[in-house]
Amino acid sequence: MKKPGAFRPDTLYQGDALELLPRIPDGTVDLIVTDPPFAIDFKAQRLNYNRKGANVLEGYREVPEEEYGEFTRQWIAEAARVLSPAGSMYIFSGWNRLRDILEGIDDAGLTTINHLIWKYQFGVFTKKKYVTSHYHILFVAKDPEQYTFNKIDHYPEDVWVINREYWKGKKKTPTKLPRELVRKILLYSSNPGDLVLDPFLGSGTVALVAKQEGRHFLGFEVVPEYLAFARNCLEEQ
Repeated sequence: MKKPGAFRPDTLYQGDALELLPRIPDGTVDLIVTDPPFAIDFKAQRLNYNRKGANVLEGYREVPEEEYGEFTRQWIAEAARVLSPAGSMYIFSGWNRLRDILEGIDDAGLTTINHLIWKYQFGVFTKKKYVTSHYHILFVAKDPEQYTFNKIDHYPEDVWVINREYWKGKKKTPTKLPRELVRKILLYSSNPGDLVLDPFLGSGTVALVAKQEGRHFLGFEVVPEYLAFARNCLEEQ
């Protein structure tokens, strides 16, 4: 594992990803797994998924819709730069800004290996349209001829049915990836000792699972409350 510049491996940092990513040297990260902002108003969804508002941490910061395209191009370009020659990345996206993600991937010269679908067990109730109960996951590589892929299943399909986690009565962030989902990604696309980066850390699930699976991790989070939450989760392991 190459040292990620001034950053220490197995450490979480507070700050804007667009300011911190340029400080990572070229080609030092083996895998990036991240759930970036979606450019939607998430305030209206705070009480969804049977959550009590008092248990949802404040501070969620969204990127203005008019800035989202340029924001996406910038961070994906930096992510591509810091990936190792055999590095890959998994990007989560809702359907509403998927075009920006796909354009950012193309602009950065990355190759899309798979367009995965994560199907979860419930969505937000709607009256005049279909309920959205899935996320898109873009699996991309720096070099389409050279990237880590451990075939842990005999017949790996591109639709993953994995339930969201219930954290009844516990503090949580508005968006949280299931550990099972992140663990599956890490087992397929990294090896023990690899460096895994999440530039939009949120609740810290990527860092937590990386630690559990013997990978090194590095995480950035702009919201102080979320960073404290993620650090506390790591300390409890």
